[in-house]
Amino acid sequence: MSILQKAAAAVLVALLAAVAYGLWTKSPTASSVRAQRAAAKAPAASAMPVIDQNTFLTAKRLARLATTAEEQPLAQAAVQLTDHELDLAFSAAIRHIEAHPPVLSPEAVQIEERLLNAQKEQEHDAQEVKRLTAALAQAADADKAAIQDRLDLAQSQLELAQDEVQEADNDLLQAGGNLHQRIQMMQQEHDATERNAAATPVAAAPSRFGSLRGLVGQVRSWYAVHEKREALAEAQQHAADSAGQLAAERQQIAAELAASKQTVPELASRTARRAPGASAAVTAAAASPASAAPAAKAAAAVPGVTAGGAGLAGGAPTLLNITRQIAAEQHRLTLRDQRITARRRLADIYGRWDAIVAGQERAILHACLISVTIVLAAILLLQFADRWLERLLGRARVDRRQLATLRNVVGVALQIVGVVVILLVLIGIPGQLGTMLGLAGAGLTVALKDFIVAFIGWFVLMGRNGMRIGDWVEINGVSGEVVELGMFRTVLLETGNWTDAGRPTGRRVTFTNSFATAGHYFNFSTSGQWLWDELSVMVPYDRDPHAVADAIQKEVTAATAPSTAQAEQEWRRAARGQGGAAFSAQPGIAVRPAAGGVEIAVRYVTRASERLALRARLYQAAVQLLSQRA
Repeated sequence: MSILQKAAAAVLVALLAAVAYGLWTKSPTASSVRAQRAAAKAPAASAMPVIDQNTFLTAKRLARLATTAEEQPLAQAAVQLTDHELDLAFSAAIRHIEAHPPVLSPEAVQIEERLLNAQKEQEHDAQEVKRLTAALAQAADADKAAIQDRLDLAQSQLELAQDEVQEADNDLLQAGGNLHQRIQMMQQEHDATERNAAATPVAAAPSRFGSLRGLVGQVRSWYAVHEKREALAEAQQHAADSAGQLAAERQQIAAELAASKQTVPELASRTARRAPGASAAVTAAAASPASAAPAAKAAAAVPGVTAGGAGLAGGAPTLLNITRQIAAEQHRLTLRDQRITARRRLADIYGRWDAIVAGQERAILHACLISVTIVLAAILLLQFADRWLERLLGRARVDRRQLATLRNVVGVALQIVGVVVILLVLIGIPGQLGTMLGLAGAGLTVALKDFIVAFIGWFVLMGRNGMRIGDWVEINGVSGEVVELGMFRTVLLETGNWTDAGRPTGRRVTFTNSFATAGHYFNFSTSGQWLWDELSVMVPYDRDPHAVADAIQKEVTAATAPSTAQAEQEWRRAARGQGGAAFSAQPGIAVRPAAGGVEIAVRYVTRASERLALRARLYQAAVQLLSQRA
């Protein structure tokens, strides 16, 4: 390999590597993995709980690949299960925020204070509008104008306060606060998307390979099914791994919940020492997290125990906050158990779906192997067909040339059949069979135009004004006797000029029958195969040419009298049928000077089949006549 070839090969390998990397990085699988990694890193950068929507999106994407009746129920079950699990994830995120309120930044704290002030102002303006509206309804007619002005002013202030609340709320969301509302907005967007998707039916994903048939279509179908299996296996593995991760998080939550419950008795005793009237509420809160809210309300009513977050000495958390956290953690634990169950069920659904697709993959692979077997068998038969034909036809008692022709014809026919079979196996039977047959017929008509015209010409030649075997004809300047008249070709035995000996030259000339329609031909044979022949005799100068001419004419007239009468009769019948004049078939004689004597030429009518025999008799009579007069 030269240096240039090595360099070109290296460049091609580099380009292939770049394309492979691009295909991997832009594939749906790689995008899903990157999205999951980004979601896993989200808690480090934000206090927002992780809400994994990739499982739901994967189920929606896989549902579009369900093409059979066995797959569609599993696909729908997977979508419904992931949708329910996503709702649980939203609820769990809200409970997580309730149990672990995020620490706001100074900027977010300022915005929150501004939001609280705006809400108080909005509530005050709303009460004022309500009061003025009631006063306007009960006021006298003289006071209504003044009250209406105050009401308009209050409504304007209320609208301004609402705008300030909305603006502060948006600023708090941008600063990382109010996560509870952010999660609710995400859930509302998800529900709205699902409602729109339910209202609009989604068709199955179209095949990337169109309507391919045959082995090519089977191979590409197997590739598509194999890709579906890989996607299902990845989704199943992700569901199983995420279930394990949720189980680990569940243990951590359970441990934190147990630790929180242990702090309740101590907090209750401290609260009882400072406020004995709250002992009953504390005891109830410690006994059951479900009664945390009523117990918290009871404890909040005791002096020294507040819900503000610093009711105990040293700024320790209040009983109300602890009980709220315990209730939220208990709810989180329940939701986490439901999510773990949903993920495990999802992995089981993907496993059953993968088993169905695996059966489809095996069936397609089996069909591919059958097609490959047929192709290989056809190629093998074509390899040995020539040898088998040679052995089979070698036993037949046929002429060597005919044997070679038969062998070639059968060999070509077998090759055509083999190629057609292989093409049908590779690309299948065309879907638009009528259109394909029409196109194939048009192509064959153009390719076999000469043979079609020759076949039509055969009907012309078989007609009344055609030709028969034994006729003397001239086709494209070649004269001869018709010895073979087939459907596609006519064979002549070439002869010399009609006025010469007219004997065959031994050459067989073949014409396609298209000359009957596209050209012209001469048939020198009438209905009785009559033709004019000529007898030429040389008389020396020392003999009387007129006496010899009269004697030869009498001999020819006597020899051709029956033929002359029959030819005139047939010509007369033909002329009457065509409305033309009759022709004379009587012999004609011509005396003309020539080198060394006088040439006597006699023209007469004879049958084509008797031409040579009659000429021989007349020459013999002429020789005897010349010898007697000598």
